[in-house]
Amino acid sequence: MHIPDGFLAAPVWGGLCAVSAPAVVLAARASRKSLDESQVPMMGVLGAFVFAAQMVNFPLGAGTSGHLLGGALLAATLGPAPAIIVMTAILALQSLVFQDGGLLALGANVFNMAVAGTLAGYWPWRALAGTRFRKFGLFTGGFCSVLVCAFLCLAELSVSGVRFGPTALGLALVVFLINAVIEGAITATVAGSLEAMRPGWLKAPSTEGRPVLALLLAFAAVLASAGLLLASTRPDGLERLAQLTGLAARQKSLFAAPLADYRLAVPGAAWVGKAAAGLTGLVLAAAACVGLARWFSRWRSA
Repeated sequence: MHIPDGFLAAPVWGGLCAVSAPAVVLAARASRKSLDESQVPMMGVLGAFVFAAQMVNFPLGAGTSGHLLGGALLAATLGPAPAIIVMTAILALQSLVFQDGGLLALGANVFNMAVAGTLAGYWPWRALAGTRFRKFGLFTGGFCSVLVCAFLCLAELSVSGVRFGPTALGLALVVFLINAVIEGAITATVAGSLEAMRPGWLKAPSTEGRPVLALLLAFAAVLASAGLLLASTRPDGLERLAQLTGLAARQKSLFAAPLADYRLAVPGAAWVGKAAAGLTGLVLAAAACVGLARWFSRWRSA
């Protein structure tokens, strides 16, 4: 659901950049008040996990695929403000290093996935977190986060002059709905598994939760490398929609990213280059999130 450059009209991507920038600043200020040193490792590991999970596409049917967005999972574990920061860091990294999502469209992607999608995933979880419907809250959060992102994306394309025929629009809605169900299931499963391994781990100091974080980081490394062998190569919902509407011809790249298409030029099989790029991105994502978390923590102390 990463919108590339060329899909949106200039007033649309410009306006969304103008909205996203202050929203991220507000999230940074809120993170400064809520984060402490004990949450630094958690922020880095979860950022790395979401980055790796977004690399692995799963088939959705009708010649399309999808992937985890992760906004609801981040919001449930870190809180909404830090989750927005982590998602923004991931999206910026994907755009600048991997050419996944446009540079001019970064504001739109941040607004859709990091701001609106994360908040849409947080509110159902927050409403049900203290009840026996806790897992349903996690599922609903993941479900809502994808649908909000999808509807915003379709609305932005429509305002930019893209005309969807009934077939293309119907296919897109079905694909996004299936993706939303899978997102909800993955969110509830991952969060539930972490809680089962060590109940209350999210509220404990990082020294007590490190075995769980280490396991999650190891799983992220597997996703970013070996997981690519099982990943679907079919286009995602937005890419398929672009093919059906002719929108794909408008896609453009403003610069050559160093690891475009998640590939690193190394000798050997194509998978080796993709795995190397994935692990490189994993390290960069973790480092960026840890760096931001430490900055917020020290900013708060100062």
